Amino acid sequence: MAAPDPRVGRLKRRPEFLAVAGTRRKHVAPGLILQVRRHDERQRPAPGEPPIRLGLTASRKVGNAVVRNRARRRLREAARQILTAHAAPGHDFVLVARAATAERPWTELVGDLIAALKRLGLWRDVSKSEAPRNEVNGGPNAVTSNGGTGNGSGGGEVGA
Repeated sequence: MAAPDPRVGRLKRRPEFLAVAGTRRKHVAPGLILQVRRHDERQRPAPGEPPIRLGLTASRKVGNAVVRNRARRRLREAARQILTAHAAPGHDFVLVARAATAERPWTELVGDLIAALKRLGLWRDVSKSEAPRNEVNGGPNAVTSNGGTGNGSGGGEVGA
């Protein structure tokens, strides 16, 4: 399992999630819901902590535990790739999984997150030298040139 990104903190307690939801600032996309809250004097990261904090949630409406966990893993990876490089600092973000999150094609899921950031005015462009490598196409379940998935699940074709 990959280590958490040091540039993104975590929302862990219910009041933190409720504070983000209470701002009613969100974007709804087919693959996810992005809720945002700007840091203020009441709730902000402690000194020395990352300027961006992230919370993930998936209700039972998304599916059983296996599907909910898969949806959260996909949202976590999309956030790692996009938020660290392109989100405006000084905000708390909550990514809410939807029924389509676990099965949505990877590029479309990442596109949903990018569109949400742009729509909410929190997108910042980064020069190519600063951007992480394989940003969009290297994520879990990315389709490779041979038609398989990039998650190492095998899935090779049988006999011709």
